[in-house]
Amino acid sequence: MKKELETTVCEERIFESLYRKLSKSIHDFLYYKYGSTCNPNDTTQEAFLKLWNNCNTVSPAKAKSFLFTVANNMVLNQLKHEKVKLNYQKANTKTHTHESPEFIMQEAEFLQKYNAILEDMKEEYRVAFLLSKAENKKQKEIAAMLGVTVKVVEYRVHRAFMILKEQLEGFNLK
Repeated sequence: MKKELETTVCEERIFESLYRKLSKSIHDFLYYKYGSTCNPNDTTQEAFLKLWNNCNTVSPAKAKSFLFTVANNMVLNQLKHEKVKLNYQKANTKTHTHESPEFIMQEAEFLQKYNAILEDMKEEYRVAFLLSKAENKKQKEIAAMLGVTVKVVEYRVHRAFMILKEQLEGFNLK
């Protein structure tokens, strides 16, 4: 009994023995439980470092439990930190712009007018225009989709463009 009290984890031979016995088990435990993303090699090393820093308070009999608990808690803390970072990135995606408030308001009004004009436009013009300009379809593809000639598609796109230009101030499309 007296011999157990004299031995501590701070003794080099005991610490080395613990490392040889437990390092692979801790590594495998972390790898199987959390995968390689938790970096089980580094976490195992850090757990042994914490054991060394607390060698006076941890008995050799409790070392195994200490190491597994510390290693598991380190990974859980790392995962919590990653979750916090992810939530922070989601929350702070775009809180400011370089545009003036007037520009943002004008842009919203312009978009609203643009959508209203498109809604009022004849369906054949609107469909041809949106397929051409919004979806970047070629006129030949649009003609095949709609079952009309390329000339008809050209006319419909041109007519839609002219309607937008007449009714929407500052409309310019390339």
